Amino acid sequence: MHTVVLTKGVPDFREGQVSFDEDGHLERGKTPTVMNPNDKHALRAAFQTRVRNGGHVSLMSMGPPGYQEVLQEGMCDVYADDLYLLSDREMGAADTWATAMTVATGIQNLDTRPDLVFAGFKTADGETGHTGPQTAYCLDWPLVTHVVSLDIDEEAGLLRAKRLVDGDVSEIETVEAPMPCFVVADPEFEPTYRKASHRLEHKQLREETQERAENYEDLVTVWDHEDLNLDPDYIGLDGSPTIVAGVDPIPKVPSEREATVVDGDDSAAMEPILDELTPYAAGD
Repeated sequence: MHTVVLTKGVPDFREGQVSFDEDGHLERGKTPTVMNPNDKHALRAAFQTRVRNGGHVSLMSMGPPGYQEVLQEGMCDVYADDLYLLSDREMGAADTWATAMTVATGIQNLDTRPDLVFAGFKTADGETGHTGPQTAYCLDWPLVTHVVSLDIDEEAGLLRAKRLVDGDVSEIETVEAPMPCFVVADPEFEPTYRKASHRLEHKQLREETQERAENYEDLVTVWDHEDLNLDPDYIGLDGSPTIVAGVDPIPKVPSEREATVVDGDDSAAMEPILDELTPYAAGD
């Protein structure tokens, strides 16, 4: 089994220092970055696959050189045998389509063809949910989205998964897909380790990966557009059909706020507050 997990850095909105250039493009090099929170679901799905089926795990991202730390953060959640960063100026300011073409080429450039590629269902900055499905389209692989649980039948070369229908937690369907295939993990994904041997393997790998993450630089391979034989006209900003019409700044939270302290046992004081909040509780 060869598994690839895609991850991305997103602005750390807690810092309140998101920087844009004059054309409205995010300046990632000047903005504090963390790993996309939704990628953790993909990492958990990949880690379950590694524990239950063994094999080789690669972690891949596209972004500026500082994204090596994003790979390190992702490595703490999954036992990665190697890390890949697709990075140079020609890839900068890419939309989801240009990103997908670049990432798909990175996957095809690996020494062995992966059996599975995992991705989170959307990023905290763009929230389009396009990159994973578009990458699967570029690879011409089957795509299974909103996956909440999965099993691998290696002999049959099949992925068996349960997925939410239209993202609805009340309706779940079971599907099969031939490998290689692309999996988008849903936030409802919960890894399962039924066998004692799986639980022991999980514990051991978790301990080992924390140690390996400290020396993550030894595992990183950086590829630029020349390494991937990519035409600059079809990647980065030049290869992006999306046009940014404008960017609204994220308002900062006031450093100080006024607060009124009300005794919960004081029914007279609580009555006007309940009258004000009741419409919101009803969804108005």
